[in-house]
Amino acid sequence: MPDGPLIVQSDRTVLLEVAHPEAESARHELAVFAELERAPEHVHTYRITRLGLWNARAAGHSADEILATLERFSKFAVPQTVTIEIVETIGRYGKLVIERQPEGVLTLRSTDAAVLAEITRAKKVAPLLTARLDDGTWSIEPWARGQLKQELIKLGWPADDLAGFTPGTPHEIALDESEWHLRDYQQKAVDNFFEHGSGVVVLPCGAGKTLVGAGAMATVKTNTLILVTNTVSARQWRSELLKRTTLTEEEIGEYSGLVKEIKPVTIATYQILTSKRKGNYAHLELLDALDWGLVVYDEVHLLPAPVFKLTADLQARRRLGLTATLVREDGRESDVFSLIGPKRFDAPWKEIEAQGYISPANCFEVRVDLPFQERMTYAAAADDERYRLAATAPAKLDATRQLIERHRGERILVIGQYLDQLDELSRELGAPQITGATPVAERERLFQAFRDGDEKILVVSKVANFSIDLPEASVAIQVSGSFGSRQEEAQRLGRLLRPKESGLSASFYTLVARDTVDQEFAQNRQRFLAEQGYAYSIVDADALEAA
Repeated sequence: MPDGPLIVQSDRTVLLEVAHPEAESARHELAVFAELERAPEHVHTYRITRLGLWNARAAGHSADEILATLERFSKFAVPQTVTIEIVETIGRYGKLVIERQPEGVLTLRSTDAAVLAEITRAKKVAPLLTARLDDGTWSIEPWARGQLKQELIKLGWPADDLAGFTPGTPHEIALDESEWHLRDYQQKAVDNFFEHGSGVVVLPCGAGKTLVGAGAMATVKTNTLILVTNTVSARQWRSELLKRTTLTEEEIGEYSGLVKEIKPVTIATYQILTSKRKGNYAHLELLDALDWGLVVYDEVHLLPAPVFKLTADLQARRRLGLTATLVREDGRESDVFSLIGPKRFDAPWKEIEAQGYISPANCFEVRVDLPFQERMTYAAAADDERYRLAATAPAKLDATRQLIERHRGERILVIGQYLDQLDELSRELGAPQITGATPVAERERLFQAFRDGDEKILVVSKVANFSIDLPEASVAIQVSGSFGSRQEEAQRLGRLLRPKESGLSASFYTLVARDTVDQEFAQNRQRFLAEQGYAYSIVDADALEAA
């Protein structure tokens, strides 16, 4: 009988024995189609979901491959019910196909009459269909391509969209590879995306998602709209494109709260796209300002809900989502699947680390104790106040000082959620802080001073969670966060993973108030990184002083 690290259970949960010698291999293959739910010390719990299976299928994995993974690593026989469920769920993908007929009519086709009968009678699908063309085909309202895919996935029948894409206005874009080349995994990500025309590429922070975007642009060679999280990110994209491609400054425009330029390659912020004036989206004309042949969504896991609605109308354009994690705290992963596209490429973090493209990282949970009076205040507080009290515990200041002393000379980010806590840390540590209120020019100046080594410590709010390139940051001290956000944890570790000229490994510290909701949220935040193979060592704050 095999003695693998997995136990597959009939409720589609999979238990992973962490100490087993094959645990890492099993974890990497399991992450292709299953989501980590709990990650205590010895046994991690994964769940096989429909969306996980459909994403795996869209990325080119078959039911046979998935079952082979489970059978190879399972300690016991895989339950028959799970085998059948996987085969049937994978089989649902592609039973419905969206196509465009030569005369331009959008159609929904299926060779399964029962499936077609079921979905055409559904209350929210029927209004999106216009006429029955034959036994297996219905025509679709011209505007309904995106909305139809959303409704079909809710019914459990994800459509394979083969209706093609508008080429957009041609624009010559090439990579300037005189001093660099796309890495193998980046080229594979570009190829997988281009083969299908839409979808999401999942890569660790620091693994070169921007270069995948540039590679896609150079492949498609068309007017491109790039949507990013903030103005600093827009400037970094612009800088990278100027450095890595043949594009010139005259060809790249910024469309943000500060500048409104529309050029063959335009970089816009999500914020400007979702801003309203008199109840209406004020900048919707940007989506049709030029004949875009490619829309790039940076940090697609942060896509604001209104952009999903806008994206439903962009289904004829090639769409590329870039992210370090498909996890969304609002549960709208199925909308990413439907409207941006399925996962087309996914590289495990540890695999990229093993190739030397991102820095190795050590993760620590540092537990601080609340003094008696603070414990009593916490115990008497309302539920919605308890996290703030625990997250901003004054004891975290001393622990932060000790960690900075331990890593003296390294470049350190102190990251938090609450502005009054960040004000105090900045004042007590004598370090500059960057928050949402910091002007863009001042943010860029401080980030550059940090890169150059003139500033060794920055105190930052969530504005530094994403799309900030600080390659020499080797230490992050997280004093508070957005409750149990797994995506935020991944983004914050990601600030440290870019390879460093110093050769230093990364150290990621999370300060947690013991026996509070702070500790409970920390466990949830760590789930995604545990899935990627990162283990947290628990350290008592008192031990820092002794060390």
